[in-house]
Amino acid sequence: MQGFFYKRPLLWLDEAPDLVSQAIMIVNSLEDLVPKLTPFGAIIGLDIGKKTIGMAVSDPSRMIATGLFTINRTKFTQDIVIVHKEMHGRNIRHLIIGLPVSMDGSEGPSCQSVRAFGRHFMEIYDCDICYWDERWSSSVMNRFLIEEADLSRQKRAKVIDTLAATYILQGALDRLRFCQETDPKDTL
Repeated sequence: MQGFFYKRPLLWLDEAPDLVSQAIMIVNSLEDLVPKLTPFGAIIGLDIGKKTIGMAVSDPSRMIATGLFTINRTKFTQDIVIVHKEMHGRNIRHLIIGLPVSMDGSEGPSCQSVRAFGRHFMEIYDCDICYWDERWSSSVMNRFLIEEADLSRQKRAKVIDTLAATYILQGALDRLRFCQETDPKDTL
């Protein structure tokens, strides 16, 4: 069927128990995502804010993240349709979402909102979701735009969320590459 991927009923997994290990899920770490990845295939990264969602995509070899665009948030259903259309159009099944953890490592209301977005997204569409600590992403990109690109506040506001999503996704891609190249026993 062309169009959107809707979640299959749980009975479908009962009919095909060998696919249970490949079930769509929210994973706790990038290390948990590695076994679910195919050798090639892009990943989308999101920087979810109260007013906007920055979106970035990796190349199929998952080496480089590139900014796509910023979504001006309206209603949740409209926001996820835009994200899903981009994922479906690029045949992407994995999503990295920046998690706005506090400086002390605690999760406040912003984290809860982002996690709720991920849960609700997964209830509607089939994809694997992994959260990535986004501390400093917006401030690092803001500093870059001020010091290196010399952009005005107005111009920075137009691109900051897309750049933050790119920064988040690139950090996750670098960690994924490290996880795939390193034997997990060597990192203990």
